[in-house]
Amino acid sequence: MKKVFSFALMLLVALSMSLSAEAKKKDIAFQMYSVRSLIGDPGKYAQNHEKTLKELAKMGFTAIEAANYDNGKLYGVTPEQFKADIEAAGMKVLSSHVGHNLNGEELKSGNFDNALKWWAQCIDAHKRAGMQYIVNPGVNYPKNLAEADVICKYLNKVGEMVNAAGMKFGYHNHSHEFGKVEGKVWYDYMVEHTDADKVFFEMDVYWAVRGQVSPVEYFNKYPGRFTLLHIKDHKEFGESGMVGFDAIFNNADKAGLKNLVVELEGSNRPNILDGMKVCADYLKAAKFVKPSYAK
Repeated sequence: MKKVFSFALMLLVALSMSLSAEAKKKDIAFQMYSVRSLIGDPGKYAQNHEKTLKELAKMGFTAIEAANYDNGKLYGVTPEQFKADIEAAGMKVLSSHVGHNLNGEELKSGNFDNALKWWAQCIDAHKRAGMQYIVNPGVNYPKNLAEADVICKYLNKVGEMVNAAGMKFGYHNHSHEFGKVEGKVWYDYMVEHTDADKVFFEMDVYWAVRGQVSPVEYFNKYPGRFTLLHIKDHKEFGESGMVGFDAIFNNADKAGLKNLVVELEGSNRPNILDGMKVCADYLKAAKFVKPSYAK
């Protein structure tokens, strides 16, 4: 009888541990720029991607956001090979940062047909890579509202093309977008003058704070526009005290969040992968972070 009881107890403990581990599983993507020192360019990617991606998957990261597209390839390989590499590591392809700025003549004339030709190849490559989202990481800072209008029309047109390919198009901020153009906050102007069906926003919460604005106030001001969030701190999460992650995640439904993306620009640890693990562990342990935001 004691042996049966002991065996049953062992099974109960094992089941409890399994359920506990399962509960900690969350959909967490990471921006590949975070590990640029290891796989940030085609040469480094070719040498280190297998080991690096598998280590990140073991930490609990489930998807990637790319940051190295050039002339039809991602990190120097075909879109199909890139997708296969990510999936071989046990993750999925989610999104990619890529942009193409307008030149002075295009901003002046409002004719950006040549720029759209560049986007046609880019969009095709990202569709073949299995991306859900293409995110522009920055545009020209307009000198006046006339240029601002051209940029917004351009973003709408690119979004229309991305939609037609079965993906979504977004814009990622830094801190300078919260400055003003002819008395208008450039970020607000962009949100208000782009079509919500064509352009979403990937708010980088750290850069928003550095721009002296509240992410949550923006969620309330423009509900549903923030499909992705860049979750970032000064370095490792929760160590600077600068970013109120609990308030951000507690208002994620208002934001319209579907996926979160971790970005680590610098680390207090000697190894960047140690810093990435700190960030993954922080989000997995945080009760205010849901297992998934996908609807």
